Amino acid sequence: MLTNEEVAQTIINQFGDSVRDFDDPYNLLTFSTTRENIIPLIAYLKDHATYQVGFLTDITAVHYPDSPGQEFCVVYHLHSLVNNFRLRVKVYLSADDIHVPTATTLYASANWMERETFDLFGVIFDGHPDLRRILNMEEMDYHPMRKEYPLEDETREDKIDALFGR
Repeated sequence: MLTNEEVAQTIINQFGDSVRDFDDPYNLLTFSTTRENIIPLIAYLKDHATYQVGFLTDITAVHYPDSPGQEFCVVYHLHSLVNNFRLRVKVYLSADDIHVPTATTLYASANWMERETFDLFGVIFDGHPDLRRILNMEEMDYHPMRKEYPLEDETREDKIDALFGR
């Protein structure tokens, strides 16, 4: 049975300083890497004789507007069906440069996941065969999951603050 420590150490030995921030919340091995190393890292895990990470569960993103230089985080969830082992890999991007290489060269299922992440967050997957909106209209000039608007309308007068815990 694989352990998080064993897999993490193998990844560190292979990729050195380009992997960091290792953690295992809820026993899910989680770490970060660079955009330059995300595809080689995933390919390494997929082709590894023991790990055999052959299933891409999900690709999504998170918007952190208050984190200068790391406003966007692209998150990859991977699964080794053979070993029943899961891991999460993160790539942080600046709002000025939200490009990351496509994973469609490794997993055909990445196609729709990357289109969805592009549509909702605006992350550009370089090399994607057909990067266009998948859920929203092409005419939309914004990405709805970005935190670029106030959570509440401060001009409303019909709300009672006590009902909102204030």
